[in-house]
Amino acid sequence: MARNVLILLALIMSLFAGSAKAGNWNILNVIKQHGGSLKTYCESWRMNVELNNIRDFKVVPQECTAFIGKYMTSTQYRSDAHRAVEECRVYLRSCCSFKGDGKDAWVFDVDDTLISTLPYFKKHNFGGDELNATSLEAWMRKSKQPAMEHTLDLFHEIRERGVKIFLISSRKESIRSYTVDNLINVGYYDWHKLFLRGLDDEYKQVQAYKAEIRQQLVNEGYRIWGIMGDQWSSLEGLPAAKRTFKLPNSLYYIS
Repeated sequence: MARNVLILLALIMSLFAGSAKAGNWNILNVIKQHGGSLKTYCESWRMNVELNNIRDFKVVPQECTAFIGKYMTSTQYRSDAHRAVEECRVYLRSCCSFKGDGKDAWVFDVDDTLISTLPYFKKHNFGGDELNATSLEAWMRKSKQPAMEHTLDLFHEIRERGVKIFLISSRKESIRSYTVDNLINVGYYDWHKLFLRGLDDEYKQVQAYKAEIRQQLVNEGYRIWGIMGDQWSSLEGLPAAKRTFKLPNSLYYIS
């Protein structure tokens, strides 16, 4: 069964890449020919997004938006996110010899790591509509994003250990006040610094921008014990942390 799913996924992805030229391409025809189901395909697509095998997608496949929406609002999603947080706690209990010299550091992403964009994407076809950055930013300016509750507890647990928390977000500098208000309103406080993208950063890839910020921290003598984020671009690149923890998110991809 697993072999059939992998064959099906590989074939679907190769055909999907050429679907603009093949006007009569139909995912259901592929499924009928090679077994499996639409649910199987969509679950495999979601899993391979999490594994970073599927990259740079602009929208969730239209055939899969209902499946992705169901997952992102399910107890399974909450359980998966909670598990990532628990693994982080296991790491913290055994990994780190914090020196207490003010140079122990932890990095968090913001959106869908500390606060959720899910209410926005519920109204935009769970990632099936191409992202409108202007619309999303206008929604962020309302400062009403709910906290990711499992991460909120972890944030304060790390803070109480005397570790300095740095927030590195791909948000623009122009919405700093709205971002700060939102974070404080839902229970986050006492982070050491919030990094947002200035004009010089807006044309950089997010991964490069975030790696540059981490390099600044390392140059200042900080030891980055961990990073938590929902996008691979928040975790990859040098300098790396001693451990990274990815939260599930198959609504969008930021490179």
